[in-house]
Amino acid sequence: MELKKNPNLITGRVFIKTFGCQMNEYDSNRIYDLTSRIGFNKTNIKKEADCFVLNTCHIREKATEKVYDEIGRLKKDFKNLKKPLVIVSGCVAQAESDEMIKREPYIDMVVGPQSYHKICNLILNYKTKKIKVNETKFDVVKKFDELQNVSSTSNKISAYLTIQEGCDKFCNFCVVPYTRGPEYSRSVKQILYEANNFVERGAKEIILLCQNVNAYNSSENNINYKLSFLIKELNSIKNLKRIRFTTSHPKDMSDDLIKCYGEYEKLMPLLHLPVQSGSNKILKSMNRGHSREYYISLVEKLKNVDKSIKISSDFIVGYPGETEKDFNDTLKLIEKVGFINSYSFIFSPRPGTPAATKEVNDINENKKRLNKLQKILENYQVSYNGNNLGKYCEVLVENKLEAQEKYFGRTKYMTPVIFESQNCKFGELVNVKITSYNRNNLFGYQKTDKKEKAA
Repeated sequence: MELKKNPNLITGRVFIKTFGCQMNEYDSNRIYDLTSRIGFNKTNIKKEADCFVLNTCHIREKATEKVYDEIGRLKKDFKNLKKPLVIVSGCVAQAESDEMIKREPYIDMVVGPQSYHKICNLILNYKTKKIKVNETKFDVVKKFDELQNVSSTSNKISAYLTIQEGCDKFCNFCVVPYTRGPEYSRSVKQILYEANNFVERGAKEIILLCQNVNAYNSSENNINYKLSFLIKELNSIKNLKRIRFTTSHPKDMSDDLIKCYGEYEKLMPLLHLPVQSGSNKILKSMNRGHSREYYISLVEKLKNVDKSIKISSDFIVGYPGETEKDFNDTLKLIEKVGFINSYSFIFSPRPGTPAATKEVNDINENKKRLNKLQKILENYQVSYNGNNLGKYCEVLVENKLEAQEKYFGRTKYMTPVIFESQNCKFGELVNVKITSYNRNNLFGYQKTDKKEKAA
């Protein structure tokens, strides 16, 4: 889709506030890339913005209200300034489009996650006609066809790359199939072109993204290309040092994908594999399509291929019908697997999903269970970080903390590391001796003795 010709391209600044998952971060970066074509420059200062984009997430409760809260703050910030063009994008825009424009006149445009490739023309048309825009069509094929013609302006060491959109699993608690649509896999050509573009601009790590990334399946020339094929191709890119993918569904953790951990050295040994519950009863009620036993068998398969693999996960506490026994089954699963980092939430009913009609559990009991579960998960995380004390870890250097004159990077397991160094460069893999730690971070200094090996 070509931009409509306009001799008076916009000169201004765009500010994007992003909520939610890594896919929203990818989308926000692509919106920056697109709007730069009509004269917008990126700003990190809200009050400088001529265009304000709120890229939203609809996974958790009160997501819509967060949008209106943010708009309220925007009104205050620009009370004595020229009003910016206000755009709401993302999954909340998709789910609440008509209502948002009616409820909040300060919003000029609502653009769904499958329509943001049209944003330049939408902005130019709005500037001319001053008619509020509601663009929420599911147009995923055209979106990716358009995006392949737009070069990335990102120069981040670690780059997100969306390879698929949507989800066909229809877990009873999840709104994604309704806001992102059915699964659609991008072509291998598109993905590899974008990956190489990232690497040419300095990326050393690529994180493949989708709501259900391991369901990737692109049919081209009568051949089905799966995620394992993409990993193989990415592993051969000369200056790329690390490959990751998220988020995975246990049902699609195929044998060919599991084997990748033993075959490709650039694939990092951390797998985010959400289980949500350790109770078979609750898993069935959620429509997850797998049992706790199946999940455990996957973990065992992975560790048989590579003993260094670590697992992180997501947990929902207080799902409708969850008893104390169900909750204890979840705790037993956590003890069995030993997750090094996980995310946990109290069940949040999302309008339009099957679970939204179910009677919710007692909120106070849910809070108690969440607190107990999070303390256990935190202990595992702290214990893992503590096991690195005195060891050398391989760290990918991402940036420098100017205030502290220290560097920041991440280990193979995504653990943040803050360290001292006399001479390191962004994008390098360096060995850091760990001297202290807390729940979230490791601390240390870059080693200089080349004889010692990093963990």
